[in-house]
Amino acid sequence: MKDILKLAIYGFAMLLVISCQDAKQEKGETQPVKEKPMLSAEDILGNPEYLAISYGGYRQKDRNVQPTIPELKEDMKILNAMGIKVLRTYNVHFDQAANLLKAIDELKTEDSTFEMYVMLGIWIDCKNAFDWAEGEPIHNEESERNPVEVKTAVALAKQYPDIVKILAVGNEAMVKWATSYYVEPWIILKWVNHLQELKQKGELPADLWITSSDDYTSWGGGDTIYHTEELEKLAHAVDYISMHTYAYHNSHYNPQFWKVPENEESLTDKEKIDAAMVRALDFAKTQYDTVSNYMKSIGVNKPIHIGETGWASVSGGHYGKNGSRATDEYKQGLYYKHIRNWTNKENISVFYFEAFDEQWKDAEHELGSENHFGLINLKSEVKYPLWNLVDDGTFEGLTRDGKPITKTYDGNLEELMKDVLVPNTDYPRD
Repeated sequence: MKDILKLAIYGFAMLLVISCQDAKQEKGETQPVKEKPMLSAEDILGNPEYLAISYGGYRQKDRNVQPTIPELKEDMKILNAMGIKVLRTYNVHFDQAANLLKAIDELKTEDSTFEMYVMLGIWIDCKNAFDWAEGEPIHNEESERNPVEVKTAVALAKQYPDIVKILAVGNEAMVKWATSYYVEPWIILKWVNHLQELKQKGELPADLWITSSDDYTSWGGGDTIYHTEELEKLAHAVDYISMHTYAYHNSHYNPQFWKVPENEESLTDKEKIDAAMVRALDFAKTQYDTVSNYMKSIGVNKPIHIGETGWASVSGGHYGKNGSRATDEYKQGLYYKHIRNWTNKENISVFYFEAFDEQWKDAEHELGSENHFGLINLKSEVKYPLWNLVDDGTFEGLTRDGKPITKTYDGNLEELMKDVLVPNTDYPRD
């Protein structure tokens, strides 16, 4: 009987609440909108609803010509339309980094539903890096610029805690083929520990994640020369592992996986190309697994995400007609599709390299592959990987540099395929 009485009282109370709500609605009173909870790096990374990309907004051959805030906002609207919600930057010593955060902040003010988060890069290099007048690079000493870079990044993370979710200490700063600027791991470790201490003191958000973004081999997945005590300490100090993998570059430097195997020589050219791009994906998976296995071997059980991977659409060098022939928009499209499908399924974030072409990277060589990793070129044309988004109306009403977003090759696949070559098999067979 008591239970029945309780139910009756509860039912009456609910009716009273509903009737009050109805009365408020009739009077035109609006209900308070619950604020969306602030997301952390842990919420975002590995979440396929938060696609990531590497971003630079530079249009000119000289990087000193900084993109304006209106240009940055224009880019953000394009990327947001693509479903991109996490960006990776590379340094804070140019105005672009601070202006990008300001642009995102303004877009969020203008539209409360707008979402964009940032992995803010902290450039780290060694003493005399890129400065031959001062002498050879000294890899076990650091640049005088490094502390300034860290201090600036910290200030930006404090200013925009709702946008900056990750700080990355260094970009390919430990891999020894970066001969002009690499540093020893203890230098990266020093700054990672410094940032972690700021978190513990409450000077940085506790849920801000700290990492270093480097080649897979620098994270123990390759040459054993990287299997050092300092690297182990670094792996334990970061919040997650950010590794790079480039099947594209290895189509020249380590082409065994790229050669058309004898059992595929009877296939059509297109079948050979399609099979090669599956092998390229398998190459990336293998490098990811080698890092994962090494981390397990040293007792590190942390998320591993891909800080960089990509495929260029133009090359006048190693990857073009007289080289590995890895380069064209069709192969770029297949790699983009394969890498997104795999990482989304496995809850791995991949900061695909990159959003837009940037011609400053190899300013003296127009056909340099580094200028052509973007999914969108400097004519405001999307390359083959994104043609379907134009068809779907994704970019309707959006422009870049005053130009509507259109397709390369005028969307003619037959014309595109004329530039697509079978992987070069002139390399000596094993």
